[in-house]
Amino acid sequence: MPADLELLRRLALEEHGLATISTVRANGTVHSSVVNAGLIDDPVSGVPSVGFVARGDSLKLRLLRTAGHATIVFRRGWNWAGAQGPVRIIGPDDAEPGFDPDGLPTLLREVFRAATGTHDDWAEYDRVMAAERRAAVFISAARLTGNG
Repeated sequence: MPADLELLRRLALEEHGLATISTVRANGTVHSSVVNAGLIDDPVSGVPSVGFVARGDSLKLRLLRTAGHATIVFRRGWNWAGAQGPVRIIGPDDAEPGFDPDGLPTLLREVFRAATGTHDDWAEYDRVMAAERRAAVFISAARLTGNG
């Protein structure tokens, strides 16, 4: 089914960033969970991507590191759109040669905002992100699917 980035963006905004992310386990079964995500360009490659913030100790992050790819789907009513592609992880435990680690707090804020997030105390947000070793995850929109 055809889809485009604008459909993906519209559904992400209409659904307040809620999306289902899926990747594979080592045994080939699918692991899925719900995240807050939004469209944002990969900060290293500039490729249109879907980004979200993940806890450093989360199962999804461990699986994404191993699998290297994921699918994410946004839906609103009966309309849906998804992106599939390779992932880039940037965080305290995931150094990225093309990204200055000093920029991580700003990057986590940008991803959070792209996922429709707001915060009243950014200093507290930064503190929690660092304490939880949060990482920014970017799924390249290499393949788009949907019904719109």
